Amino acid sequence: MKKKSAKKVLRIASIAVIGLCLLAVLGVLAANWRVLAATKDYILPESELKTLENVDCVLVLGCGVHDDGSPSNMLADRIAVGVHVYETGITDRLLMSGDHGSENYDEVNAMKSVAVQSGISPDNVFCDHAGFSTYESMYRAKDIFEIKKVIIVTQGYHLPRAVYDARRLGIDAYGVSADERVYAGQEMRDVREVVARAKDFLWCIFKPEPTYRGEKIPITANGSLTDG
Repeated sequence: MKKKSAKKVLRIASIAVIGLCLLAVLGVLAANWRVLAATKDYILPESELKTLENVDCVLVLGCGVHDDGSPSNMLADRIAVGVHVYETGITDRLLMSGDHGSENYDEVNAMKSVAVQSGISPDNVFCDHAGFSTYESMYRAKDIFEIKKVIIVTQGYHLPRAVYDARRLGIDAYGVSADERVYAGQEMRDVREVVARAKDFLWCIFKPEPTYRGEKIPITANGSLTDG
């Protein structure tokens, strides 16, 4: 009898675990559907950006830099598209948001350096050194830089989550893709992004504070205030 009871308990436990796993998978899929459906009308080709008015800035999201501090291919394309959108005259502010969590790793100064070398005044290029995640970049864009309307630049696989985070946090956000080439390892990024969308979906419900907040630096101020 004891063996039968143990087998029954094990069977029930196994069914419960399988059921929870299925619920988790369904939850992830539902969150992804919501993020994609909620943002499809806000991701625009560059040719349609001219219809937008009163844009506070172009927000370029950071990603990997090489050991010598130079931008990776993905980051270089994001910067190039961000600069191009800026040069259309739709706004006179650029915000570079990325990871500058240590002296040895700095995405944002590499991003600003490229933008300035392209001819943009350093006073018009802002740096968010604590954009450690997509969610934190959007939280700080609203909370620290007081942005109300923005054009976000990143690769297409990443845009829905970025736009979703921004809009759920109260920013009138639009996205433009920086897919200028084929990127190595994209299949793995696509898989990770499915999980990341579900994670940010929850974060946008509970709205945790970012790692750092700090003093407000309105996007209407001078970008040199954010150098460092």
